[in-house]
This record gives sequence, structure tokens and C-alpha cells, in this order.
Amino acid sequence: MSVLRVLDPADAEVLSRLWTDHRAHLDPWSPSRPDRFYTVEGQLEVVEARLLAMAEGRGAYFVVVEEGGEVVGELNLNDVVRGAFENAHLGYWLAADVQGRGLMTRAVEEAAVHAFEVLGLHRLQAGTLVHNHRSQAVLERCGFERFGVAPQYLRIQGRWQDHVLFQRLAPRC
Repeated sequence: MSVLRVLDPADAEVLSRLWTDHRAHLDPWSPSRPDRFYTVEGQLEVVEARLLAMAEGRGAYFVVVEEGGEVVGELNLNDVVRGAFENAHLGYWLAADVQGRGLMTRAVEEAAVHAFEVLGLHRLQAGTLVHNHRSQAVLERCGFERFGVAPQYLRIQGRWQDHVLFQRLAPRC
């Protein structure tokens, strides 16, 4: 059974609740966000922007669902670049109370299949904070390889922070 479902405007309410309920867990790994981000209206704006990007071929956006269909996280293929690069950046998060059950590993595997077989990409790239060992383990289980460290790569919680970079290439024909 699939653990990914395409993002839908109806998800704004549950995403708002998840971000609010799990804020203490998610904030240390996330950029600083305005309070509006955590509201249903703010999440609806995010969802609508992502669906527009998806329609324009600039990304693919999913929710992570448990067996019963409950939304417990998100997975995004951001910044799709075509031409000589054929690349996307992978991003994801999962509610704290459902971690450690293999959901995100399954979601990343499904996303890789989508990226390579549906979108026709050559490469997926992901970055994690240097101390985010759980996320690094997910990527490694899914066949991503480390290829470097990017100093001051992203501004997380108001500070430019180093990230370990990973990549996974499409299977060769």
C-alpha cells in the first residue's frame, strides 16, 4: 500500500494541526516561519502555491499517510530543474509520534520511483543538518549516497547552518 498521496487543499486543516501539535519537534529542523504559517489559512496558501508549482512542472508535493489514511507528514520534490540537470531537491517531515516505524523510508522510496519513472529525472538531491542522524539514516536506507558538506547551506531557525548533502541517481537503462 502506498504511503504517499498527492497534496490536496482539503489537507490544510490537518497540516495546520500537525505543524501546531508537533512544532517543538519540527521547528529545530525548519526555517523560521511567521505565525500565520501554522494556521489553516496559512497552510491553504502553502498548499495552493505547491499545487500551482506542480501544475507548472516545478515540483511534486505529497502527504505521508498511515494505513488508515491519516495524514502524518509531508514529502516534497522541490526545485525541479530540466535540461542538462534533470534534478529535484527532496524534503520531508513526519509527526514525532509516528517516527521509527519505517513510514518515511517507504515514502522516500515511493518518491524516488515517482521522480525517476514518472517525472523522468536523472537525480534526486537532499540535504540534512549535520546532526540530523535519523534523516541521514533514512536517505542511506533508500540508496542515497553522501557527496559532501555544504557550509552555511540553509538558514534554519535564524542561523545559517551546515548540511550534509546526499544524492541518488536514476537507475541506468
